[in-house]
Amino acid sequence: MINANFHRFRLYVAGSAVNSTQALDNLTAFCESHLAGRHTIEVVDVFLDPQRALADGIFMTPALVRLEPPPERMVVGNLSRTHKVLATLGLSDAAA
Repeated sequence: MINANFHRFRLYVAGSAVNSTQALDNLTAFCESHLAGRHTIEVVDVFLDPQRALADGIFMTPALVRLEPPPERMVVGNLSRTHKVLATLGLSDAAA
């Protein structure tokens, strides 16, 4: 059964690159503020697991994929433009 109130994210990063670190910080802050107890974040470092990134179709980092609830959605960048990220991921209601 799909729980529309639970969000599962996968963030692809390039080691400790500035944009990757910013993306993780921005995602963590948003989730703690708006989705506390209703999310998981998996971080995939493409330097450590390049085959996984390629298999998942990731060619740029940082890249955030919302896996649940469906449909999957993706945003590329450091996630600093909060309103744009929320709209793209379909999370505008979660921020309210």
